[in-house]
Amino acid sequence: MTAGFRISSSQIGLLSGMRVFYLVLLAALIMGGTAGARSVDEVKKAGVLRHLGIPYANFVSGAGDGMDVELIQRFATHLGVKYEYVKTDWAAIFGDLTGKTVTVKDGKAVIGDAVAVRGDLAANGITVLPWREQVVDFSIPTFPNQVWLMARGEAGVAPIKPSGDTAKDIETTRGVLPAHTVLSKMGTCLDHTLYKIEDTGAQVRIFNGGLNEMAPALLNKDADFSLLDVPDALVALGKWPGQLKVIGPLSQQQDMAVAFDKNSTQLREAFNAFLRQSIKDGSFMRLVRQYYPYVLDYYPTFFEKLVPQP
Repeated sequence: MTAGFRISSSQIGLLSGMRVFYLVLLAALIMGGTAGARSVDEVKKAGVLRHLGIPYANFVSGAGDGMDVELIQRFATHLGVKYEYVKTDWAAIFGDLTGKTVTVKDGKAVIGDAVAVRGDLAANGITVLPWREQVVDFSIPTFPNQVWLMARGEAGVAPIKPSGDTAKDIETTRGVLPAHTVLSKMGTCLDHTLYKIEDTGAQVRIFNGGLNEMAPALLNKDADFSLLDVPDALVALGKWPGQLKVIGPLSQQQDMAVAFDKNSTQLREAFNAFLRQSIKDGSFMRLVRQYYPYVLDYYPTFFEKLVPQP
């Protein structure tokens, strides 16, 4: 009998299992990482623009509308494709966009494992922060932001008197914090570590709910104060008049913008061109006034710089 190479049934099973493993690994690599970033032509070929969003303030209502929802819907129409909303959360949003998990440590982004890319852009009032700029590219600014210290209306602490110098106003605001409790939301622009709140002597309480729930938590007396940013604060002040008050700023003015994967340069440039045209023809400012009618009272110069002068 001629000797031959024989494979046992257990070896066949092992080889089959390895084949399945490598196929799964290949699929993960295809879905994750830079392979997920799409150009304008690829978006048009797919026929759909995927909008990653988180229900937050008046940017994404969760009911199918919101300032950023309408803005991205109009961009999809501009590209001649369908619009698709993809709900995500703060822990996953940048991974859903870039194909790599992202966490924050000591104010810096930490890149992790490969994950599936689920969207072409992210927009829900995303604040431009240094650690976020490490992992994504932002559009031109779409909205002003600033972190405020908020209290209940009956709190014994009075709002600070503005000095005209934001840096001084921040220090005055920080001066009311010792021996008080403050709500903070990790991984967002309301993360207390970004503003060194614990250095004031305040006791930080980490809030695990959604950003839209922080004002109700403050009203529920979960803490003496809460960090809130401008969009959420404006919505809360309108929803609960007299029940909340702004004590003062805890940050300099910030920008909000639409986020793109760093390999989606062409798509980001197409959005910027679309946004500039929307600003020029007045449709963008109509959208701002529709969802944030009072923001121009607080930050008129931000929008004056956006709108082309005659």
